Amino acid sequence: MEKPKADILFEVSWEVCNKFGGIYTVIKSKVNQTVKQYGDNYFLIGPYFMDKALGLFSEQLPPEGYRNICKELRDEGIIVKFGKWLIKGRPNTILIEFSDFAKHKDAIKKELWDNFEIDSLFTDYFDFDQPVIWAYAVGKLIEKISAKFPDKKMVLQAHEWLAGPAILYLKKNNVPVSTVFTTHATTLGRTLANSHVDLYAVLNDIKADEKARSFRIQAKHQMEKQSAMNSSVFTTVSEITGIEAEHLLGKKPDIILPNGLDLRKFPTFEELSIKHKIMKDRIKEFIMFFFFPYYTFDLDNTLIFFIAGRYEFHDKGVDVLIKALCNLNEKFKKDKSKKTIVVFFWIPAGIRNIRQELIENREFLKDIKNDLLEQIPDIKTRLLYLILSKKVVSEKNLLSNDFLDASEGKIMRFERKNQVPSVSTHDLQNINNDLILNSLRNCGLSNRKEDRIKVILYPIYLTGADGLLNTDYYESIIGSHLGIFPSFYEPWGYTPLECAALGVASVTTDLAGFGRYIRKEIDGRKYPGIFVLDRLDKSDDEFVEILTESLYNFSKLSKNERISNKIAAREFAARADWENFINYYIQAHNLAIKKMYS
Repeated sequence: MEKPKADILFEVSWEVCNKFGGIYTVIKSKVNQTVKQYGDNYFLIGPYFMDKALGLFSEQLPPEGYRNICKELRDEGIIVKFGKWLIKGRPNTILIEFSDFAKHKDAIKKELWDNFEIDSLFTDYFDFDQPVIWAYAVGKLIEKISAKFPDKKMVLQAHEWLAGPAILYLKKNNVPVSTVFTTHATTLGRTLANSHVDLYAVLNDIKADEKARSFRIQAKHQMEKQSAMNSSVFTTVSEITGIEAEHLLGKKPDIILPNGLDLRKFPTFEELSIKHKIMKDRIKEFIMFFFFPYYTFDLDNTLIFFIAGRYEFHDKGVDVLIKALCNLNEKFKKDKSKKTIVVFFWIPAGIRNIRQELIENREFLKDIKNDLLEQIPDIKTRLLYLILSKKVVSEKNLLSNDFLDASEGKIMRFERKNQVPSVSTHDLQNINNDLILNSLRNCGLSNRKEDRIKVILYPIYLTGADGLLNTDYYESIIGSHLGIFPSFYEPWGYTPLECAALGVASVTTDLAGFGRYIRKEIDGRKYPGIFVLDRLDKSDDEFVEILTESLYNFSKLSKNERISNKIAAREFAARADWENFINYYIQAHNLAIKKMYS
């Protein structure tokens, strides 16, 4: 572990105390390790929005040396709030309220054009102008702190283009502060991938500035590019994003900063073994009231797969997954397999309501279950008697006639013969144009009795209290056998790493930053725990075949082989702890100091 050379570290992000996207998770999860390295000399800086800060930020008086700085900035319309972010590590946090400073918007944008040729003439206030005004205010704050403490070696690390103007302000005004710029995904790369451009096939031919202008994202692209060019050290979160940045931003990263996790917030492997059984049983109960009114199948010979994330149909690989599941369904039928795979799509979408028949199914099953629970003491006594008497255990001599008579009517009410279960838990707002539903329909995955692959679109966030599964996100993962993340565009990809920390095997690709990072660690292993599939330079059809084969092979594993993969996944997660990965950040900070003072 390198020793930090900076006297003060400022880490700047639009997502400090302001949950907006994935960077919030990155910063929050590594705070504790950063505080361990820098102590009270570490400051996070974010925007102040009262509704977002409520309950997250505890305001305190500014340190003695900063009070005059706060007063001077207040006169410019910049209100600086010192305090603590109420998370593990309790980091020093500075939030900047900039609404009165916004009157300088046009002057700021003119400076950006005059000094860096960033064209932001027709940008939207909330989409672009607002973070730029805030980040410029950050630059002014750091300028004054640097002047107040000229003997201190300072590093400012800015995440994404939204914080980039702070770097540009320091550069323009020759403020002696070392800077690190981190892009987690290039604006242009994400836009092209969302537009179904085969990004990596045409990367060498893209004229980035022209292409950004054609998509009307030139302001963000130019801000990102200039922040990379004018920082002391440029970093990205993965090798694949580094390749992208080199072509689209014109600068190769100095250092890669992989995303880690705080393993201490996850259960131990022994605890996970117990939780897996509990959560799997809860998911199986949901499966019973989802499918069993229509037909039944062997739950003891059923595997639970899932995909989770934002509704990015192409980028997250939902499109190729559905095609692979269609192929897998046909393979199982051809094999005359008795195995069933239930695949959850935990992908939030616009909903109207829970499907009415599902609510009824749930209540009918609950009624049957409650009756059975009342019979448990009597059943235990009867079972003990039958075992000791060496008599045959059967339904008739284990259950009372009254219970059997009452259950028969309730089971008849539960059944929905000559019908087929839906593929969605909810009625969707855009049901006729939903990409997932249409793709499932087009490839014939409709939850018929003969289908061995069952699919469930679960288009709400997993809160643990949704009236259906009633499991939160991590509990849902724990209860599953395999996570599937066949991403086309994924600068890092936390979900396979979270699966590993929860002792669950997963599938990812070599187009995901995390997948590329771990590939060299797992290649050649019999039980890798995390399966990295080749997607770079593959057509969608070629990759669908690769994914189909991977899912088919996993479905054939024995229980002991699945457990071996769970153990391997968990072991790798331990190596990706921030306790180890924080060293990459320190290397970036130290390199920035070296460049400034050498």
